[in-house]
Amino acid sequence: MAVADLAPQANLATVGERLASLDDGVDVALFPEYALTGFVADERVYDAALARDGRELDRLDTYAADYDVAVLAGFVEVADDYYNAVVYVTPDGDRTYYRKRNLWAGEQDVLATGDDAVTIDTPVGEAGVVTCYDLNFVDVSAAFAREGVNALFVVGAWPGSYSENWRLLLRARALDGVRWVVGCGRTGNATWRTRKRSRTPGGRRSCGPTGRSVTR
Repeated sequence: MAVADLAPQANLATVGERLASLDDGVDVALFPEYALTGFVADERVYDAALARDGRELDRLDTYAADYDVAVLAGFVEVADDYYNAVVYVTPDGDRTYYRKRNLWAGEQDVLATGDDAVTIDTPVGEAGVVTCYDLNFVDVSAAFAREGVNALFVVGAWPGSYSENWRLLLRARALDGVRWVVGCGRTGNATWRTRKRSRTPGGRRSCGPTGRSVTR
């Protein structure tokens, strides 16, 4: 999915269009890191941040109910601080949140770090939620392996220069945890530092417990 930086309404419309186009029988839909808000590594990002009780996430609830599909999507969250967050919404309206624990590059200048690992009950079993740079840390994967999760759901926005790392790490986290890993990356361009644009090649990928990619 191509994400518009600092444009929650446009991104929510895109999410709705994507959900409306899904084939019957899809139970879970993953959208990228910052899918709802986009991101820039300066104070402008605060104007796009979403609160948990805001109408934007209510709209995501409506999508999940209307299309009878669970939705996982990233956004900049405003609470006691600002976070790189992910929300998992079920068709019944239940929500679970995760805040990224390993911030990358310019994120560290404008966002706070999350504290807790999060698992979610999904149609494929219990899944751990991982955001982008979290993939680099073996201890994150090992902790989920000890819990015996069935899968990892990964949202990302990897720059094009690191796209090979994205593919490699998805496979590695599947293999070292002997579980499925499903990743969804942002496409298009992103603004990370000092208004400079960076290409994000995106890519969706599912990797089996042997580390083999089975879908792209």
